[in-house]
Amino acid sequence: MIDDRDYVGYADDPPDPHWPGGARIAVNINLNYEAGGERSLMDGDGVSEGVLNDIGQPSLDGLRSPLVESVFAYGSRVGAWRLLELFRRFDVKVCLLAVARAAARNPRLVRAYAAEGHEIVSHHYRWLDYQVMPEAEEREHIRLAFETLEQVAGVAPVGWMTGRPGANTRRLLVETGRLLYDRDSLADELPYWVTVADRKHLVVPYSFETNDNRFDQNHGFSTGDDFARYMIDCFETLYAEGADRPKMMSLALHDRLIGRPGRITGLVRFLDHIRSRDKVWVATGKDIAEHWMRVHPA
Repeated sequence: MIDDRDYVGYADDPPDPHWPGGARIAVNINLNYEAGGERSLMDGDGVSEGVLNDIGQPSLDGLRSPLVESVFAYGSRVGAWRLLELFRRFDVKVCLLAVARAAARNPRLVRAYAAEGHEIVSHHYRWLDYQVMPEAEEREHIRLAFETLEQVAGVAPVGWMTGRPGANTRRLLVETGRLLYDRDSLADELPYWVTVADRKHLVVPYSFETNDNRFDQNHGFSTGDDFARYMIDCFETLYAEGADRPKMMSLALHDRLIGRPGRITGLVRFLDHIRSRDKVWVATGKDIAEHWMRVHPA
């Protein structure tokens, strides 16, 4: 097995992104849309979902979990719409990280986001752990994800975020020749190029840290204030550093988590805060990828 891990990155000499307008920081907001793509007995998984349901219900072999199913449905039925209205109010464009199977089960929502100019990013075909999926099966899931999202949203995704990628995932994606970038890395705070199957491929890093996943079963964030304080602290650190070396902040959201009325207040405070600063570029993944390709081509 070849060790292809890069432990050095940009080190002490990161490139100047030259963000539009001389921005000190690019803020990339991502909304995960997963309801109907998670593990479910109805989809033949043999086990109910047990991750990021925020009520502490465990995964159960061979049994449906009606309460967990209802948590995911809340995001699709209520939370995502509340967030769409908030993004409209603040006039920001986000990435809807749409699991294709979920999108097919609520096309009205996905089309509403696309119609308002938000980027539709593929969150794979199902919300599963692709580390354990055979290569041939994942290749078929990738095909289905492209096909389904294009049919549902009316636009083919150019960005991809698996969430739990396997060793084959990036190679299979690059082989399609259909993507500008993927998000399956937590390794940096700026985009970077990798070589995959002798092709140059752009990675726009994601974050599991500046992420509302810490509302899951209250293991971290208990209130909207907790969320706002943490995200604002991160933003301010990067903003200060960005005076000399501009940075990027990836913010990750889930409709069933931050979309709750008692939590969305934290996101409102964060958006209010960054709006009070100058030289901030709120950008989609596609915006960032296209800019990086112009300024720092492979």
